[in-house]
Amino acid sequence: MVGLKRRSFLKAALVGSTAIFAASRAISQVNSLSEMGGAILNLSAITIFTAREVITLDPENPSAEAIAVEDGRIVAAGTMDEVQSLLGDQSYDIDTTFKDHVIVPGFIAQHDHPVLAALTMSSLILSIEDWDLPTGRSRALKDKNDFMTRLAAAEAEMNDPTEPLLTWGYHAAFYGPLTRSDLDTISTVRPILAWGRSCHEMVVNSAAMQQSGVTKELMDTWSKSEKMQSDYESGHFWEQGVFKVLPNIAPMIANPEKFHAGLGIMRDFMHSKGITYGNEPGGILAKPVQDAVNAVMSSPSMPFRWSFTPDGKSLIALTEDDDQVIKDTEALRDWYGGMTSMTERTVKLFSDGAIYSLAMQLREPAIGAYKGEWMMDQRDFERAFRIYWDAGYQIHIHVNGDAGLDRVLNTLEDNMLRNPRFDHRTVIVHFAVSAPDQVVRIKNLGAIVSANPYYVTALSDQYGRTGLGTNRADQMVRLGDVERANISWSLHSDMPMAPGDPLFLMWCAVNRVTSSGRIAGPTQRVSAEQALKGVTINAAFSHKVEGELGSIQAGKLANFTVLEENPLTIDPMKIKDIAVWGTVLEGRSQKVGEAIQEDARLPSADEQSGIDFAEKALNHAFSVVHAHL
Repeated sequence: MVGLKRRSFLKAALVGSTAIFAASRAISQVNSLSEMGGAILNLSAITIFTAREVITLDPENPSAEAIAVEDGRIVAAGTMDEVQSLLGDQSYDIDTTFKDHVIVPGFIAQHDHPVLAALTMSSLILSIEDWDLPTGRSRALKDKNDFMTRLAAAEAEMNDPTEPLLTWGYHAAFYGPLTRSDLDTISTVRPILAWGRSCHEMVVNSAAMQQSGVTKELMDTWSKSEKMQSDYESGHFWEQGVFKVLPNIAPMIANPEKFHAGLGIMRDFMHSKGITYGNEPGGILAKPVQDAVNAVMSSPSMPFRWSFTPDGKSLIALTEDDDQVIKDTEALRDWYGGMTSMTERTVKLFSDGAIYSLAMQLREPAIGAYKGEWMMDQRDFERAFRIYWDAGYQIHIHVNGDAGLDRVLNTLEDNMLRNPRFDHRTVIVHFAVSAPDQVVRIKNLGAIVSANPYYVTALSDQYGRTGLGTNRADQMVRLGDVERANISWSLHSDMPMAPGDPLFLMWCAVNRVTSSGRIAGPTQRVSAEQALKGVTINAAFSHKVEGELGSIQAGKLANFTVLEENPLTIDPMKIKDIAVWGTVLEGRSQKVGEAIQEDARLPSADEQSGIDFAEKALNHAFSVVHAHL
């Protein structure tokens, strides 16, 4: 057991004395013995949590066996003798619940989308990977025939023949094209909607088109680009076509009751994976939708806190007045409360398109009939970057292709030359395809990386055959190069783009094992310790909350994830299989499956307004993954 170093011990002593100093202040302000007694009785209790092992990620005190917690904050961590000695005569309770478990800093969901997750997770999941949810397990598809068989079986079990059936997860690059006629073989009466794995496209059957009023005559009134990204005969709508058809199909997908249930699934799933804090970059800009989210996620019984980062792309589109952009951004702060909040002076922007639809912008052409997309016009991107940069905001930027990354780095460099800033922590988000020279530029410009390592696991085999070719596909998410360059990096799932499971993300980054079982880009693998930092302290650093979260150190919030095994010493191939006991959130123990979940309040009448709510919810869901509004 590594003991407390002198500096850590002194820091712990200062924090651990909080109760004594607070009592002194309280007593000095009372006027009677009864008031003095009340002041003393109101002092908070101290709990010492013990565990088989504690991984602190505190470089001065990397492991411990006991953690003292007061008022939801860590007082000290070390051996039991050290912690007890530090507390002296202060009273405390010892909690041995975790004596056979391993405690690590609370997992952080660096970049996830609760609205999108709520809609997809509450649908019939037929996808390229397994999904283990509180509602049951959905195994990965084998092929298109497997999709059709399982979709037909699900349809046959439904009672009301007019009830819409929404499925999510089909990927044409894996299983071949899906068309309206395919879905019509399942039913010509029931509306069936197949939401693509990329969340960028939708295929609907004839009944859905008829019920929603989508006709050739209607589509003839659409703009040229909207018609180019729609196909009436195949019932296929993508990019701008999806947004155009959204008002028609939204009520079939996103009714308030289903949305509410989906948020509950998302909440319970993420708690089961040990998450204690999360963030949605590209926060909701429709208040009825945010209110509906708050109805679940702002409840005091929520097992984790959640923050939202404003969507700068949409905000700059509202006005040509640069000053008003910042005012509009800050005005969103009033939309949150309880366990939800808005990040401090942080914004999300978009560069190029999504990886799942191969719409990213590449330096060298894609292999196959794939076309890169820009999610913001260059003028808009540069304007938004300048406005938020000059206002001192931290900027998170969605980018997938190496040409998309060139745009980001060029813009960052231009602004650094024009208006230099220290510790700006511009975040390169997703980081799918990149080049070694870009890693050097990221380092030199002071940017950091938030990567999705699941791209390698899920896509390298298929994209080696089509889209990227072997070299680019195997070198996706080059975290080994980033680590060797001493660039801070974190991991995210972009749920539902990957399962919101930090242990699984660690496994992906450490092993880089593809769906076929081979290792893609072995030099880009990282250590288990670095991967753990990627879902804890580095994720906190990426949101500028490392002073509160991410490691087990005196003064920080008492957020822990409780595991059955040590992810740093277990066989790396077994990291994803480690069981999660639960979490401690600000001192409150929460076992998976036993936490009491209560809504903050019932959704209001405005939130339950049907068509308008459904359209706004879906509009946000599509907007967070692409942006052709």
